[in-house]
Amino acid sequence: MQQDNKRSQLSWAFYDWANSAFATTVMAGFFPLFFKQYWSSGTDPTTSTFWLGLGNSGASFLILILAPVLGAVADSGGTHKRWLLMFALLGTVTTAGLFLVAQGAWPWAISLYVVAIIGFSGANVFYDAMLPALTSPAHFHRLSAQGYSLGYLGGGLLFLINVTMTLKPAWFGLADAAAAVRFSFLSVALWWAVFTLPLLINIREQPPTAGDDVQIGKEVRKLLNTLSSIRQQRNLWWFLVAYWLYIDGVATIIRMAVDYGMAIGLDPNSLIIALLLVQFIGFPATLVFGRIGERYGAKRGLWIGLWAYVIATVCASFMSSDIEFYILAVALGLVQGGVQSLSRSLFGQLIPPGKNGEYFGFLNMLGKAAAVLGPFLVGVVAATTGNPRIGLLSILILFLLGMWYLRKVDDTPPQPATRF
Repeated sequence: MQQDNKRSQLSWAFYDWANSAFATTVMAGFFPLFFKQYWSSGTDPTTSTFWLGLGNSGASFLILILAPVLGAVADSGGTHKRWLLMFALLGTVTTAGLFLVAQGAWPWAISLYVVAIIGFSGANVFYDAMLPALTSPAHFHRLSAQGYSLGYLGGGLLFLINVTMTLKPAWFGLADAAAAVRFSFLSVALWWAVFTLPLLINIREQPPTAGDDVQIGKEVRKLLNTLSSIRQQRNLWWFLVAYWLYIDGVATIIRMAVDYGMAIGLDPNSLIIALLLVQFIGFPATLVFGRIGERYGAKRGLWIGLWAYVIATVCASFMSSDIEFYILAVALGLVQGGVQSLSRSLFGQLIPPGKNGEYFGFLNMLGKAAAVLGPFLVGVVAATTGNPRIGLLSILILFLLGMWYLRKVDDTPPQPATRF
């Protein structure tokens, strides 16, 4: 892949536009809403929260196992696009399959959802691994932020259309809001598939050579060596520990926010509008965080975002009105994309050359490992105590511990060697 090729960079960033439709409409928006009101109608709200949390955790656990192996495969040479396409197809097909799930058939719904998350997350291993090859280290923060910002804009635009479909189904020739939500799943699959094409067409990789064939045993040994190598790089190790902890809280809030709002009695339409606010505020705010990372360092930008999450989590545990939920949505929209994009670009800055896929596989592994704990923790605590507010507060420890480890990370950019 050619560094600093603007067309390739834009095509790479547009994949965020493509797959963020799944993250927004399905993961954050309609799936938790539809799962509670339609597929598991008649069950206790805390029970459906438990199963939603378990489904998210199960999918994340499978990616936890797969991610480092997939990362090693990515480094085998010229296979990023091929594997990304395979996992993206898995995600789009299973997302479209949600259209066919009948009311009350929640086991089918959660099963398809789990497989769709595997497709989404698996493709992201190969997508993230492309970043260091597309630009110089000095521009990692900006390109990473460009991808996330396009994701917020693209995901937000389709989500706006989907929300309009549910509020005014007759405008689209649909019988009711339930039919609109089911058709929304089809629209996500189509959007994801179509906007993946620029990456597949415009980014060219060197074809793999005979010596690049993947042998599972060899790759496993390579992963063990990589893990040993990471542990010897203290700076990189501290970052991965910090990331594993704080991204747990971020992922949990993204996936469980709508379910939490419904559990405390907020209006479902207001929850959807709040998610739209996050998307459209996140678009420009993420670009700003990319500039903050370039000018002041990624760690400083992450501190801003993570403190915002701590404050918002505490406030959310006491909120009781739709207006309060809107205010928190605005606050998180300002920092959510910044935390995600600066984490990715800071990691790309810290890893050694030639290890992009393998190391980003570990990054994705830790991110998904965090999502194993977070939704499960919220679901179990809410079901045990009967109080979703206590369940939400349980993730505070993850933000605070993550920040404690992040302070150990040196994000000073490497200096070029001096010539004599």
